[in-house]
Amino acid sequence: MERAVVHMDLDTFFVSCERLTNSSLNGIPLIIGGGDRGVVASCSYEARLFGVRSAMPIKMAMRLCPQAKIVKGDMELYSNLSRKVTSVIEEVAPVMEKASIDEFYLDVTGMDKFHGTYKWTTELAQSVLKETGLPISFGLSVNKTVSKIATGEGKPNGKIHILESNVKPFLNPLSIRKIPMLGDVTFTLLSRIGVRTIHTLSEMPPEVLQQMIGKNGIDLWKKANGIDNRPIEPYTERKSISTENTFTQDTIDILKVKSMLNGMVEKLAFQLRNEQWLTSTVVVKIRYSNFDTETKQRKIAYTSADHILTKIVQELFDLLYQRRMRLRLIGIQFSGLVRGTYQIDLFEDTIEMMSLYQAMDNMKKRFGFDAVMRCAGATLKTKKDVS
Repeated sequence: MERAVVHMDLDTFFVSCERLTNSSLNGIPLIIGGGDRGVVASCSYEARLFGVRSAMPIKMAMRLCPQAKIVKGDMELYSNLSRKVTSVIEEVAPVMEKASIDEFYLDVTGMDKFHGTYKWTTELAQSVLKETGLPISFGLSVNKTVSKIATGEGKPNGKIHILESNVKPFLNPLSIRKIPMLGDVTFTLLSRIGVRTIHTLSEMPPEVLQQMIGKNGIDLWKKANGIDNRPIEPYTERKSISTENTFTQDTIDILKVKSMLNGMVEKLAFQLRNEQWLTSTVVVKIRYSNFDTETKQRKIAYTSADHILTKIVQELFDLLYQRRMRLRLIGIQFSGLVRGTYQIDLFEDTIEMMSLYQAMDNMKKRFGFDAVMRCAGATLKTKKDVS
């Protein structure tokens, strides 16, 4: 049986959310971001006509489109609307995977026995628009890769169905940039040897690609040939991530404790970014030597940034630790998680800060977490608990 996989993506999601709450923003160039030294988190199609793109410095975007209106961004609003869309899709879809705050994969294989999968998906997209006010595009094809590329080609308000027999004719003329997860370094490397279209890439010997790019070479060759056997992973929201440290000897060395807290935050924040989560609730836990246990928590704007979370954790610890008694255990929990990346969280931070986080995370991924750490938490050894 031919697989039927749908990729659904909300059109300029942050922009659409802002326009729902403020109709005066309709039809004008709109940039979601913050600060003169910040970056563009999202932008309207009107702004894109001037060359504005996500992750572009705000100053550059305003030079390209000086008439654009800048809105700081409201992650709580975006998360609430994302949950509404999720509920609409979840109610009718046989299997749904929530890939991010604004995109979804559905497995509708076999549904054409009862009604056409394209018609069913079209009606679902209409339901999303009707019930939430948010426009959504979709691609329907035989796997995740082709469906996602189809969605991108159809935006905005696109509805594209690529049958198995049309997969190669659809993919072949497209730029290799259209392949999901193909980054700038790989694009530059392939372009230098004349590989710029998916068709050319698909005809390369896979072993050559593996030698050039490494273990991802074979996967890239498969995608170029429309091959992707990844299943749709049923959607479940992780509720929290946490970590605790039990001291080998009870301690009253508060400088040491605070240093450990910094390291624990760094470790959890890296996990948030690596798994593409943002947290909205911070909990700090302490246990005294007499086993009395106390916690304090604080609601915050959605983030995955060390420097923000560290400040909150230290403030909560200062509020908690009042007895001047030895400590047996300290712990941190981040909860109220939503899908998102640090890039979309940069409504206040600078492009320099974003570059720093990206560089540190890339080193951690390549060489291990301990490859680069903040001095304050460099000696940390913890037992992690994820729920």
